[in-house]
Amino acid sequence: MTPMNREWAIEKLKSFLTIAAVEYVAPPHGMVSVGSFKFKTSKAEAQAAAQIAERILDRVIPGWRTADWEEAKRQPMWRHREAAHRAIALLEAEQELQENLGSGAPQLDASTLHSWVWGSVQGLWSSGHFREAIGAAARAVNAQAQAKLERRDASEAKLLSDAFSTNPPTPGHPRLRLRENDGGDTFKNRHDGAGNFARGVYAAIRNPIAHEEDEELEENEALEQLAAFSILARWVDSAAVEKAS
Repeated sequence: MTPMNREWAIEKLKSFLTIAAVEYVAPPHGMVSVGSFKFKTSKAEAQAAAQIAERILDRVIPGWRTADWEEAKRQPMWRHREAAHRAIALLEAEQELQENLGSGAPQLDASTLHSWVWGSVQGLWSSGHFREAIGAAARAVNAQAQAKLERRDASEAKLLSDAFSTNPPTPGHPRLRLRENDGGDTFKNRHDGAGNFARGVYAAIRNPIAHEEDEELEENEALEQLAAFSILARWVDSAAVEKAS
């Protein structure tokens, strides 16, 4: 993703923790009750600050909304505050490590992936549903390819391996052309490779995703798989459609 302004994020999270702080309210004298908690400021102020905090938390701790943390019972926004404390610790540690150790490793910005891919998975990704996000990306690329080729009789690997075939188009079987056919090896290699790549990502990534729903992916592995579908999306999007005369 786009590199975050860590100092700004930390400041906003700390501000949220101040605004959303709660205090214990003892029960009236003589009443049998465990008491309650209320915001030190106001519920409206806490909710407003939470809107910004949520956006930051989705970036730093994608699964924070459903994480198995010990609940602070009866405390409003306890999960937001717990996630904010954890996110601040992560951001401060990351900043310290980079400042002292440096980092020359390139970073993959998910927002720069092809719009067919990233545009179809943002909500799933921010909530930590990485496996579902990969499946959604695969379906999105397939849907766009079907629309471009005006075909509904085939899908995914079968559709794209046929579309990238170096054979001339036939009725009902248009081709995707990444470059003009000059009779050279480059034309053949690019299209054979694209067809094989399409078969690979759908067979080795998409199909297991559909049958292993109970096993969540690690974020870094999911991002690599998402990038694979982004490559395929760019090829399909940029290719010219060649139809039979």
